[in-house]
Amino acid sequence: MSESISNENIQKYQSDLKNRQEAKVMQRAISHNGINSTAANFESEANMKPIFSVEVDTGEVSNQQHSGRCWIFAALNTMRHNLAKNFNLSGDFELSQIYTTFWDKFEKCNWFLENIIRTADQPLTSRRVSWLLDSPQQDGGQWDMLCAVIEKYGVAPQSAMVETANSNDTSELNAVLNQKLRIDAIKLRELANDGKDVQAAKDDMLSEIYRVLVYAFGEPVSTFNFEYRDEKHEYHVDNDLTPKKFFDKYVNLNLEDYVSIINSPTEDKPYDNTYTVDMLGNVINGRQVKHLNLEMDKLEELTITQLKNGESVWFGSDVAKESERKKGIMDDALYSKGELFDIDLGMSKAEQLDFHQSVMNHAMVITGVDIVDGKPTKWKVENSWGNKVGSKGYFVMSESWFRRFTYQVVINKKYLSEADNASQEKDPVVLDPWDPMGTLAFFEK
Repeated sequence: MSESISNENIQKYQSDLKNRQEAKVMQRAISHNGINSTAANFESEANMKPIFSVEVDTGEVSNQQHSGRCWIFAALNTMRHNLAKNFNLSGDFELSQIYTTFWDKFEKCNWFLENIIRTADQPLTSRRVSWLLDSPQQDGGQWDMLCAVIEKYGVAPQSAMVETANSNDTSELNAVLNQKLRIDAIKLRELANDGKDVQAAKDDMLSEIYRVLVYAFGEPVSTFNFEYRDEKHEYHVDNDLTPKKFFDKYVNLNLEDYVSIINSPTEDKPYDNTYTVDMLGNVINGRQVKHLNLEMDKLEELTITQLKNGESVWFGSDVAKESERKKGIMDDALYSKGELFDIDLGMSKAEQLDFHQSVMNHAMVITGVDIVDGKPTKWKVENSWGNKVGSKGYFVMSESWFRRFTYQVVINKKYLSEADNASQEKDPVVLDPWDPMGTLAFFEK
């Protein structure tokens, strides 16, 4: 039987508090200064100096503005690093984030409508239908979803398709698209349950969605001339390129070589197996979201190996936890909040996932690591929040934060062991749509 809080209970709690000699001092300090400021650990800031023994040469940071496109920015940043180096481009060169965003959103709308048709026989109270309707499309994504878009549409330099007001702040566009998609869902469910042609209706819906996206973002570029001056100020031009030709010639990556490695130490996900997530994706018949779950020591070793070979690392983490954006510090020793309140705030990584305390919500790029006596101590991180935070946009991540709040890295298969590559080839276990490993990277600036 449930019990309510009695007056006797409250009197006991009040008495317990009065017996604490520090109570009044703590109340004044915390209520006046705030929790984080009072709990700040100044040793953390001293330890997080932006000096690293291993670094990948990178340029200026990008800025996702008020949008949840961190996963796109991070992925395109990993690609522009080698492109800029190979063609001697200046440090401010960027690939067009809006071009990739346009096709991602268009494909996500089709993905949603197809899943509405697929679940049309289920009641609205079904958890899967409810999950679909909760967020028909949004800004967030996963590495494999990025690959699916690029493999189909290629990429473009930012000079060929520039940002607009609606890509810099996607909130109004997302509201319009999600309202339209929910209205379309009503129509498609009715047509499907009446045995009528849903695909013809969906085609009309997609035509309207394409128009909305063009009005908001502009027509996606189909051909362009790539003009640039290299670091020696020599002029170059490459005419009549398509986005796919540009990707093949200038980015020149085999995306099939890059796989998602996760660390999820929960009982439902044994290591050395692969996992996918039901109803998670964007491009129908495109690349499937697939994760190989490895122990954290392996994930860390692979990250260091890739950095030492001159490649930056796309990674997904919970940036909302124990981080200070202005100073650009991510460290789980940054605040001593448990000590401040004299309460236990300790959780294992598995418990954080199982009990909804933490999930991957932001994608960034690891560009360096500081190794002391053979062990990593801190990591250099390229964010996409502009150059006015951190050290000109770069953050410092402690080793303990990396192990606790990093859930995903993208690694070239050539760095995996033979056994790990064999594990990666396994057919994936299908997880529910709401599984923590299905969370999208979407964190806004």
